Amino acid sequence: MKRLLTTGVSRWNTRQIALWDQEDLSMPLIEEEIDGLSGLLFPFYDADTHMLYLAGKGDGNIRYYEVSTEKPFLSYLMEFRSPAPQKGLGVMPKHGLDVSACEVFRFYKLVTLKGLIEPISMIVPRRSDSYQEDIYPMTPGTEPALTPDEWLGGINRDPVLMSLKEGYKKSSKMVFKAPIKEKKSVVVNGIDLLENVPPRTENELLRMFFRQQDEIRRLKEELAQKDIRIRQLQLELKNLRNSPKNC
Repeated sequence: MKRLLTTGVSRWNTRQIALWDQEDLSMPLIEEEIDGLSGLLFPFYDADTHMLYLAGKGDGNIRYYEVSTEKPFLSYLMEFRSPAPQKGLGVMPKHGLDVSACEVFRFYKLVTLKGLIEPISMIVPRRSDSYQEDIYPMTPGTEPALTPDEWLGGINRDPVLMSLKEGYKKSSKMVFKAPIKEKKSVVVNGIDLLENVPPRTENELLRMFFRQQDEIRRLKEELAQKDIRIRQLQLELKNLRNSPKNC
């Protein structure tokens, strides 16, 4: 059964999604209301895991659904929450995912207020001691299925599939066979100043910013106290030089 997913707004101005049978569009298989917000809904479907990710423009969350061939057809699982609203979302191709970490989907979120790109990884919570074939079936790869002339000529062809197992092997070699270098660190108020690792989310960036501001404020206070102490010592030295014993 071929199915069609639609997003839109109901007659009561609530955002909704619906799943249809393409052979019979008279009534949806399932229809679900989301909320009363006005932002446009962005649906992202992963055919490999049969997962639907639903995000809205101006929202800070991403909802997960599982799409099945039997009732209830569409099952809500959970959602990713963030206080930062999104202006848009992009998706990493499957061959760019971290297979060794069981990453099955990765968004690149454009944050509305900061103009930042925040990566959001969807990771299956399981140990990755071996390649997880159930969540990484053959998937569209980097080789094109059509030439430009074929596409312009109206030819249609299924994508050329590839296995992600080779990516797992490369990741394993990097993790277990790379030489271990001694790491030197300078930790100030919980921040490793020599660890050149950028923050992965806006929340991490904000936490790092506030920790740095607190550290700067603390250093300024210490500097002010030392300046006062220096002035006190200068006065004591001046009084000592002007005392009758030194005349």
